[in-house]
Formats: sequence, C-alpha cells, structure tokens
Amino acid sequence: MHGIVTRVRHQDRINRHLANSDQHQIFSLLTSGLLNDKVKELSPRGYRERFYSPAETLSMFLIQAMSSDRSCQNIVNQVAAQRLAAGLPTASTNTGAYCLARQRLPVEMIRGITRYLADHVDAQVPALWRWKGRKVRVVDGTTLSMPDTPDNQASFPQSASQKPGLGFPICRLVGITCLASGVLLNAAIAPSKGKGSGEQTLLRSMEDTFETHDIVMGDAIFPTYFFIAAMQAKGVDILMEQQGARKRTSDFKQGKKLGKNDQLIVIKKPKIRPDWMSEAGYAKAPESLTLREFKSGEKIIITTLYCPKSAPKEELKALYQSRWHVELDIRHIKATMGMGVLSCKTAGMIFKEIWAYLLAYNLIRLLMAQSALLADLMPRNLGFKHCLQLWLFTLERVHMMDEQQLNLLFELMAQKQVGKRPGRIEPRVVKRRPKPFSLMTEPRSGAREKVKKYGHPKKKKA
Repeated sequence: MHGIVTRVRHQDRINRHLANSDQHQIFSLLTSGLLNDKVKELSPRGYRERFYSPAETLSMFLIQAMSSDRSCQNIVNQVAAQRLAAGLPTASTNTGAYCLARQRLPVEMIRGITRYLADHVDAQVPALWRWKGRKVRVVDGTTLSMPDTPDNQASFPQSASQKPGLGFPICRLVGITCLASGVLLNAAIAPSKGKGSGEQTLLRSMEDTFETHDIVMGDAIFPTYFFIAAMQAKGVDILMEQQGARKRTSDFKQGKKLGKNDQLIVIKKPKIRPDWMSEAGYAKAPESLTLREFKSGEKIIITTLYCPKSAPKEELKALYQSRWHVELDIRHIKATMGMGVLSCKTAGMIFKEIWAYLLAYNLIRLLMAQSALLADLMPRNLGFKHCLQLWLFTLERVHMMDEQQLNLLFELMAQKQVGKRPGRIEPRVVKRRPKPFSLMTEPRSGAREKVKKYGHPKKKKA
C-alpha cells in the first residue's frame, strides 16, 4: 500500500511540474539529434563507411562501460543477437573488427563529447539547485588500476613498493564535478608517480574549466598559493581545507576577528619559485593573499568568501560538508560502473576506456537531472545505481518511446530516493572472509615453474 501511495505522489509532483516547465529540456539532447551531430563533428575525417562506424563503435563502447560483463565478446554477441532478432543480415561474433574500430576512435572525440554533454546539462541547471545561485565545482582525485602489460607499465608505472611482476600499473585521475547535478565537467589523467603526475599539477592543467563567480571546493591538497592567486584573478572563489603546513601554524588570536574561530589572515608569496612556473608568472603573482579562515569541527577551512553576513560561517560549513558528494561520485564511477580496474592492455586504449566510462557516467547524470527536474527534486536525492539499471533495461527501446513513456521512465527514476544520513560513520572493514589463497610473492612465470616441479601447495585454512 505504501508503494502505491508513493508512486501516486511522485506522479502528481511530475504532472504539476510538467505544467510549469519546458519538458525534456535536458533530455532533448539525446532525442533531438544534437548529440549525433556532435559525434559526426568530432569523428575522424576521411572515415570510410564500415560496419562499425564511429557512432556505432562509441555506442557499443558505452554499453560495455555500463554493463557488468565488460568483455568485447559480450558486446559483439549482443549486436549479433539484436540484428538476428530484427531480421537484419547476421553479423560475425568475431571481436577483431570491433577491437580495431575502437582503436581508430580518437580520444579527443570521446573527451569532447563528454565535456559537451556536461556543458549542456550545466547550462540548464536551475538556479534553485545552486548555492545562492552560484555554481559550485568540486575537485578530487583518485587512482585506477589496469592490466599488467609492458605497454601499460611503460606509461603508468606501478608503485615503487611493489616488486617487478607483482604489482599493477596505476594511473592518477583528477576530476571537476558540478555539485548541483553531479556531471563531470573535466578530467586530467597522468601516471601515479613521476614529474607532472601530482594532483596539483593536474588541476592546474584544467584551470580554464572555472569561470567567473564559480566556487571551487577541494580537500587540503589543492589550495596552494599560486592556485588561489590564479582563481582570484579569474573572479573565482575557493572553499577548501587548510593545507597541512599552514594548518600547523594557524592561530585564531593573530588575524582580524570576524567571529568565534573565524578570522581574516594574510599569507605571503613563497620565496622560492616553483619549477613549473616561469619567472614572468612568478613576478606577476601578488605578494600576499588575504583569506578567511575558520574552524569546522576538527578541520580548518579557508575561503575567499570574506563577508560573514553574505556568507555566514554555518552556511559555509554546511556547504563544505556537501563536498562529500564527490566521494560518492568517485565510488559510483569506480565501483558501481567498474572503472576501478580497467581492462585495456595498451596505454592508448586506457585513455579511451577512461573517457568512455566518464561519458557513460555523464549520460546517467543527464537522465537523473531530467528526472529530478520533472519530479521537482534535487538530483542528489536520486539513486545513481537505480537510474543506471533502469536505463540499461530501456536502452534498446528509448528512441521508440513516446512522450508519455519517457515521462514514465523519469517517474520510475524519481521513485527511488537516497536516505538522509548526516554524519554517517562506517568502519572501513569487511565481514566476508577472503578465499584462502596466498598472496603472489614472485612473478607468475616463476610460480608456474614451481607448480610444475612441486605441484600446488596445500590450501591454507581460512
């Protein structure tokens, strides 16, 4: 009975909101042909007609990213079965042609479509979803593992603590997401170690993503002196945790007092010019910066939102706490969608695979934004996995759906809302015991020889 009442309420909300909104204004990107036009625009020139066209190949690549079975064989089998069911000429189940088609896809094409999709959603986000009408951007980084192949190892070396043959190549990813809609606006990828691989460096490479009046949130690794200066020059505000070195010397009796544990401080330009910075850029940077510093529980937060009346400390604390959403976004991409462990065996394909995942992620965020808009909800109230599952079930028929069927799809997406769990704390432990296998302590080739000579070792007790 409760489920029926909930469904009726959701339908009533959608019907009321439809009367006062431009329905499907966000989803129209998929149904109007605009996305197809963008695919054609970014497709490689002189591409001769093939069975696996760029658009078809990219579509299959995305379905791979959203499926539990991400093998090339699975997606090729799906296409062959669909053609058979539709009465079309049968296609080969050999994966060779599809794999070659994926290799021909330019990474700039996938990246360009991902950012185009994000910009489209972001441009139509209602002011009500934003913080006091302002766009809030959240920055965070993570690492991804991939198959242990010579090409991957050469481009993305494994951790130095791992012996050769025992570890896996790792790459670093830093992304910029929209707090309101959850779409990923931009990302930078690099090895996890070596020059130019740090999160601060990757963020600097994406500074053009931020626009005047944006607010940038991030953890303590990002608010370097020169990043803050660059943002202030663009008219962008920051809200970040204080860096460790400055945090250790914070004293709320030294600055200009704005309230309890709330003050204005002045930090001076570093005396040593960073290696990445030109002498002209260093000379142009301001000699000092004024920041607002306040306590939020055990954290010390800094911001360039100085006025305690227009930006009260309690509101800023609540806004910074919402930064946790980016951790959930990363979990959705890595765990729910399976990007945590990549599958491609060459560095060139690794970049394409990552951007294919990010494009698939933005497609789901597009649907969630439309569903939230029609149901008069916030996108962050909807369940990502729930929407992903519904989209996969309707993927084959979506272009044949009429307006009423699309509304029903968005209604179903809006029915499942995430719970409110403020201050949630969970121990980082697992209850399920692992299988009683020993860890690999030598290269696989050597282990094989030992098995041939001595047989398999006895199983350990769990």
